[in-house]
Amino acid sequence: MTLPSLLPSVLIGAVASARSMTPMAAIAGARLMRRRTPGRLLLLDHPLFKVGALVMGVGELLGDKMRSAPDRTVFPGLLARVMSAGIAGAALAPRGRERLGAGLAVGTAVPLAYATLAGRKEGMRRIGQTRSGLIEDALIVAAGVVTVVLAVHGGRRG
Repeated sequence: MTLPSLLPSVLIGAVASARSMTPMAAIAGARLMRRRTPGRLLLLDHPLFKVGALVMGVGELLGDKMRSAPDRTVFPGLLARVMSAGIAGAALAPRGRERLGAGLAVGTAVPLAYATLAGRKEGMRRIGQTRSGLIEDALIVAAGVVTVVLAVHGGRRG
């Protein structure tokens, strides 16, 4: 077991720090394209999960632009990050190392939520809430998709 094999778990935790639903939406998209993740989690094969994760991912992107959107570091936001990062981190970890992958993802997501919030606030100060949010969305969604694609690349079709 080498560190590079757990890197997708760490990276997906970083994604969850900024957008809690993006990791699950990216994995759901891969599953809809019949790609398997290295870690085995039965939840990821349920059709309701796949559709729900995609809908929630889009909803989060839209809701984040609202002035009433809470900070990502309030308890419900951190809880969503812990759950999403844990599930996604486990899914992207090598088989048999799902718990370690979950722990690494959560351990990355929570402290980085504070750092990404500070960056977003600075962006809001400079260019406004909507523009900073759209830029953050583009970067985080791209990072989530790339992380999942690289983790499932070459995985067997399901």
